[in-house]
Amino acid sequence: MPSVKIGDKLPQGTFTYIPYSPELDDKLACGVPIKLSTEEWKGKKVVLFSVPGAFTPTCHAKHLPPYLEKYDQFKAKGVDVIAVLAANDAFVMNGWARVEGLKDKIIALSDTGAEWSKSLGSELAIQTPGFTRTARYAIIVDDLTVTSIEVEPAPGVTVSGADAILAKL
Repeated sequence: MPSVKIGDKLPQGTFTYIPYSPELDDKLACGVPIKLSTEEWKGKKVVLFSVPGAFTPTCHAKHLPPYLEKYDQFKAKGVDVIAVLAANDAFVMNGWARVEGLKDKIIALSDTGAEWSKSLGSELAIQTPGFTRTARYAIIVDDLTVTSIEVEPAPGVTVSGADAILAKL
């Protein structure tokens, strides 16, 4: 069970990411990483889902694509921001976002070393040989207050998937 609970204020965090711009449609462009603070989500409804890694089989094929496919449904339920989070660096997350076609619909955030995920509870970071990954989870935040947090109990995508999170909105 994560240490952060429904009704808690979202712990402050700062992520890096590369915002979408049309120049990034050129596959040779890299973009420049910038910072995003969770404080920027004040007054907004945010769906944040975390994956163990960009380009990993379940994350790439089963977890991220349904969020993009159901983007309009999230927006219809009042979601202002959809973000995917992993411990990969901002350039890897941006590369993955470009391959997946996220453009400006879903923000691909880097949680370097899974530091922010660890602040939510140690089970939200997975130690693998030589690398700490973020666990598979999803959080709904409304005006910086956690309204839902779901952590996958086993490999696969169930409680943190797009359909499960849409049902909670």
